[in-house]
Amino acid sequence: MYLHGLGHFHPENEITNKFLTDLDIGTNQEWIEERVGIDVRRTVLPLDYIRETRNLDPTVALEAALYTHAETGRRAAEMALRRAGLARGDIGMLIAGSCSPDMMSPADACTIAAALEMEVPSFDVNSACTSFHVALYMLSMMRPEALPDYILVVTAESLTTAVDYSDRSAAVLWGDGTSAAVVSTRVPSRIEILGNSLESSPAGHDKVIVPSFGHFWQEGRTVQMFAIKKTTRILRRLQKAYADPDRDFHFVGHQANLRMLEAVCRQCDIEDDRHHHNVVSFGNTGAAGAPGVISMNWDRWTDRDDVAVVGVGSGLSWAGHVLRFGETP
Repeated sequence: MYLHGLGHFHPENEITNKFLTDLDIGTNQEWIEERVGIDVRRTVLPLDYIRETRNLDPTVALEAALYTHAETGRRAAEMALRRAGLARGDIGMLIAGSCSPDMMSPADACTIAAALEMEVPSFDVNSACTSFHVALYMLSMMRPEALPDYILVVTAESLTTAVDYSDRSAAVLWGDGTSAAVVSTRVPSRIEILGNSLESSPAGHDKVIVPSFGHFWQEGRTVQMFAIKKTTRILRRLQKAYADPDRDFHFVGHQANLRMLEAVCRQCDIEDDRHHHNVVSFGNTGAAGAPGVISMNWDRWTDRDDVAVVGVGSGLSWAGHVLRFGETP
């Protein structure tokens, strides 16, 4: 499978650590820095709405939101298409995934396709924070001749709409963002997607929850240890299979929090200059996090780079692959 283009979008409104401190929910810069290492998060919500309501009734949040997944998905997809050198009409399928879709029905994929004026098969594959990985894993198992030349994969996240801003443990984590990728199992590009893997432990389905009409909740310490353990295991496997002394091996993990990622890097001997992240400035953007990091560094990758991309998420699920950058075919 090949990656032809990546795009990203983040809303303008910023939830800073000072903003959270001013909410008087028992947090401050030092507390946040020690536990998660996040400075700023983006949100689709007006800051006055959060300040005045703490989002105590999340059923109102989508009405208050300044962006829909259709709009953020359109913006990220347009960047991915430009980078791929393709037009909207070249896309033959659209797959979307999210921790919290805008609606139960229709699928986010259909509203995003409509915003792009695309009349193609469109459907959602939701696997929380591993949604991007799961879409690639699913496509990797399909017969290339049964698929269109180019497929658009979009992960749109607006999890701040599901945060209780009187709960400091959740308020410090989440940010909103969207990523989009143009992929193909038929048409080669300079970026090959290798080693797709996916595993799940449904016994842990109750450890991370985003209810349809409620607030995000997780068993924080349990989930943190799970994320470190599974990310380390996948990264080591990818290192063993794909690390090459003649190439540069990089790591992009699920952007849960900086402290989790740092623990993985210590265990896997990843140097600072080979670890790429955006969680400090954008927060945990769910399924949009890791592809967003690669997109934001799009112009820096060279034909010597291999990027191990690892995701973990609710379910519980964990997944990974390597992006191998080469010369333009």
